[in-house]
Amino acid sequence: MTVARGGVEVGTELPAQSFTVRRVDLIRYAGASGDFNPIHWNERFATSVGLSDVIAHGMLTMAEVIRVVTDWTGDPGSVVEYGVRFTAITQVGERINCRGEVAEIFEVDGEHRARISLQTTNEQGEIVKTQVW
Repeated sequence: MTVARGGVEVGTELPAQSFTVRRVDLIRYAGASGDFNPIHWNERFATSVGLSDVIAHGMLTMAEVIRVVTDWTGDPGSVVEYGVRFTAITQVGERINCRGEVAEIFEVDGEHRARISLQTTNEQGEIVKTQVW
């Protein structure tokens, strides 16, 4: 196990978090982002295109998930890069569980950094998103 300064080491687990996707959050996010695609707010439209209900914006779920890291560091500005691979749709009303682990510790310009691997699962245990920061 590689040890970094500050007691953080590869394999350190970040406190897990969960959140529920609520319809009001989808509407608020649409207003903030300008993404008014009807699959995110109009149930009749969403079902007409084969969905069972409206679905969450991918970027909204990304914002919720990164809180695992920002709450752990105590500084939203500590995230210097963030990527995601979407593997499933997130339905309105669904509870999402997020966990993270320090995957790598490295140095950039004399500064210690950590790469965090995040995994997000739905209530059925299916992986919804995987991220590496």
